[in-house]
Amino acid sequence: MNIKFYYLGKNIIFMNNKKVFSWSISVALAGFLFGFDTVVISGANLPIKELWNTSPIFHGVFIMSMALWGTVLGSVFGSIPCDKIGRKNTLIWIGILFFVSALGSAIAPDPYSFSFFRFIGGVGVGASSVASPTYISEISNRKNRGKLVALYQFNIVLGILIAFFSNYLLMGFGGDLDWRYMLGIEAIPAFIYILSVLGVPKSPRWLILFKNDIDSARKVLTLIYDKKEIQNKIEEIQNSINNKKSENLFSGVFNHQIKLAFLLAFFNQLSGINFILYYAPEILQTAGFATSDSLMSSVSIGFVNLIFTLVGLRLIDNYGRKNLMFIGSIGYIISLFAIAICFIYQLDHFVLLFFILIFISSHAIGQGTVIWVFISEIFPNHMRARGQSFGAAIHWIFAALITAVTPTVINVLGNNPGMVFYGFGIMMILQLIFVIKMMPETKGISLEKINF
Repeated sequence: MNIKFYYLGKNIIFMNNKKVFSWSISVALAGFLFGFDTVVISGANLPIKELWNTSPIFHGVFIMSMALWGTVLGSVFGSIPCDKIGRKNTLIWIGILFFVSALGSAIAPDPYSFSFFRFIGGVGVGASSVASPTYISEISNRKNRGKLVALYQFNIVLGILIAFFSNYLLMGFGGDLDWRYMLGIEAIPAFIYILSVLGVPKSPRWLILFKNDIDSARKVLTLIYDKKEIQNKIEEIQNSINNKKSENLFSGVFNHQIKLAFLLAFFNQLSGINFILYYAPEILQTAGFATSDSLMSSVSIGFVNLIFTLVGLRLIDNYGRKNLMFIGSIGYIISLFAIAICFIYQLDHFVLLFFILIFISSHAIGQGTVIWVFISEIFPNHMRARGQSFGAAIHWIFAALITAVTPTVINVLGNNPGMVFYGFGIMMILQLIFVIKMMPETKGISLEKINF
């Protein structure tokens, strides 16, 4: 009898984990759209530049980085709908923004309307970087939280890979209209995502903290935890706020968390990851690859990104956030200085591609896997969406700035952007110091018990 009960208990836990995993996958699909949307522009970069013949400044600030300015807006204000209408409803609206952006960008008749629709998609990306990690962290437990939140990053890199691959396959598909097909095809996964996220429950922590709907929260928690744990979990969530809902994020109480979120997001972009992802075909052409070879090499970048994100996904809950960041930082430093040397001394372009792939793998196993998990963990329940919004906003502000100036930098430096990579390498030395001296470990700790 005891043995039978034991196996029944395991089956209940398995079924609960299966449901939570299914919900997490549905919500993490926003990450797929995030990755696809931000990178698909790399295939349209050169055709659009030739079609509308805009200046390097206009091309960088409006054509290429307009979506990123949208992400800034979406991330800065993403916590408002997350707290007001809920994580789930916010995720649904994010899917609608992606859908409209994809279709609008594909049929845009001029650079101004194109920039507008790219901006809308960017708002969706920015809001998703707040809502998705927040939601997933709130439906998971301390043992699987890292893996489940990291599914968002996995979907980002999957979207990046599919975008690179899609661009390669669609090259030559429609003649001068290739780039329109590249951008418009995103409407298909956006529609699938909307249907998928309609089936997830509302966050139990949001139901308790913002709606005081204990009964609805209890129903969701029943699907996540063992029955004997549910009442304790409800009380733990209620006690975690201690009537502090009115606290301001910048009141001074959360200065340490703000510092950690700022530095992690800052270093994420000062690694040069968007510099490479957005302009991979152009960078590789500068190094000597033909146009078709540069697009195919971009696919290899996306593939390596995916493989090493899976490695990070596997390790994050066992090996820890801090250790992955340490490994990634070492890889960053080696690969970035090597890339700089390749450009400055004009080494073989396949050697350059090798070190770019080392850089991508270092990012995937370190910053790529850790950033959204760590920021979603370090703020208390009632400040989680606002803290996630802050971290995401810092991430996207620097992403937009770097992407905006890249065309001008490439135009000025011509065939030798090596000094830029030296600069990124120096920043990663500073990141390594941050990881060693300041970054705490959060693995295996309940959200309600993470304190600084």
